Amino acid sequence: MSETQNDASVPEWEQRFRAARVSLPDWAEDAPDRSLFVSNATGTYELYAWDRTTGEQRQVTDRPNGTTDGVLTPDGEAVWWFSDTDGDEFGVWMRQPFGGGADEPAAPGLEPSYPAGLAIGRDGTAVVGRSTDEDGTTVHLVRPGSAPTVIYRHRESAGVGDLSHDGSLIALEHTEHGDAMHSALRVVRPDGSTVAELDDTEGGTKELGLSVLGFAPVAGDTRLLVGHQRRGRWEPMIWDPVAGTETDLPVDLPGDVGAEWYPDGSALLIEHDFEARSELWRYEPGAKGPVRVDTPAGTVSGATARPDGTVEYLWSSAAQPPVVRATTGAVVLDPPGAKAPASVAVQDAWVDGPGGRIHALVQKPATGDGPFPTVFEIHGGPTWHDSDAFASGPAAWVDHGFAVVRVNYRGSTGYGRAWTDALKHRVGLIELEDIAAVRDWAVKSGLSDPARLVLAGGSWGGYLTLLGLGTQPDSWALGLAAVPVADYVTAYHDEMEALKAMDRTLLGGTPEEVPERFEASSPLTYVDAVRAPVYISAGVNDPRCPIRQVENYVDRLAARGAVHEVYRYDAGHGSLVVEERIKQVRLELDFALRHLGLPAGTES
Repeated sequence: MSETQNDASVPEWEQRFRAARVSLPDWAEDAPDRSLFVSNATGTYELYAWDRTTGEQRQVTDRPNGTTDGVLTPDGEAVWWFSDTDGDEFGVWMRQPFGGGADEPAAPGLEPSYPAGLAIGRDGTAVVGRSTDEDGTTVHLVRPGSAPTVIYRHRESAGVGDLSHDGSLIALEHTEHGDAMHSALRVVRPDGSTVAELDDTEGGTKELGLSVLGFAPVAGDTRLLVGHQRRGRWEPMIWDPVAGTETDLPVDLPGDVGAEWYPDGSALLIEHDFEARSELWRYEPGAKGPVRVDTPAGTVSGATARPDGTVEYLWSSAAQPPVVRATTGAVVLDPPGAKAPASVAVQDAWVDGPGGRIHALVQKPATGDGPFPTVFEIHGGPTWHDSDAFASGPAAWVDHGFAVVRVNYRGSTGYGRAWTDALKHRVGLIELEDIAAVRDWAVKSGLSDPARLVLAGGSWGGYLTLLGLGTQPDSWALGLAAVPVADYVTAYHDEMEALKAMDRTLLGGTPEEVPERFEASSPLTYVDAVRAPVYISAGVNDPRCPIRQVENYVDRLAARGAVHEVYRYDAGHGSLVVEERIKQVRLELDFALRHLGLPAGTES
């Protein structure tokens, strides 16, 4: 940890980034005292093994650009972790003994690829999903000492869902019907032969998705917990692919509902996400309904039930930094060093928009009545949402005297299937209609200074930033776009295969098939209309929003002398290095303060 973290001269916004954090620990199914978690304690996000019996914690990975993808084998004897190159997400699975030792290829014979799911069996067999531009999706059975065998292959996107307790059944999610937003399910045997199919899309004719939530964790139990959208939102049911039965669950909660099994298979841990907050429930099959698991108001970012019935969960709110708690009241895993300073709570705003009521989360400085300079921090995804959770980026803007508005535009999750699916074909333009409605509310309500409105975001939020600066040039004083889609056609041709499938779904085809839609949705189309100063940051190894299409956009800005700055960094779709994250926020703050005519020392 950095010694400056306890130094009062270090701004609070930097302290929040440097404070050590931990993920929710994952534990080995047959050795529950062995856990794996992610932490930034060294200044880079890496994987850590934790022996709960002895209390020993050991850093598993140590790479310049960090590591976050890892899983324990069921017996807890080894850690599988994904090894890419500088954040390019293209690589192979490696294996390391839980207690330490040399890394070795976990699936010898498999060439590098983008990952498409992983499941590891009790006999050492692994089911490895891969995605490449050449082959689309392939799924391989990897038995110890044997060459990998292909058990699934298709051009469209797919992935490994889960492996049954005894290893006899494999659940796959696939989009062979061509709709990458709504998966179908197939359960196969280890030889690849089909046991059963479940396809709510009915061959791609209905926009109803399914997801694998996990096989029952009991020997001989063939039940599979499945997420479905049949009633307009995500909710769980139990499907037995062998018996051919489906069991509805009386979990009547608004918003999206997910679930996982308790370790003995006797109950389900329900995760309920509604209007930017989340909560936990316990449901026992056959009961009239679920029972609430007490958690504080805010956001539960992950939860797991332990063998003794205790639930552990990662919780935070916009005001309070994350902590791993248990339903016993204990803090499960406390990272070293000083804690992150608190921020301010969010307030809810509901704004009438062209597609229905829009939910926005508002944070404003603790002092002053406004109107404030305001950052519209737009979330990525697009199928994601902002929530009442701790975020160091927005907190930094609040510290500098800005209000922060986060908009859960059409396309966001947590508000029903129709809201999420609404952005098709007029991609980007629909989201910006919602953002514009909230912008108008923010100005009319007196919250925001109309002359100092900043449009900002990363990934899909960066895309919407550039698109908004070009299609709404009179609305924004400044734009800050991180790892954006800037030239949609070039981005499509250069991006990873799974994202090509998503873009075909969103826009209704390829750039050659629907050129008018790609043109209407591409920031490059409107680049000459941009009048606000633009700051762009991009990872040179980014497979999601590749660098070439960013350079095309920047070249067009430069050709007409538009005010802009570009920061390129040696990583992928974001950085796992804390000091790099701080550097990027510092550059954005400096750019905004300079171009908005605000003093650099406005931090509260």
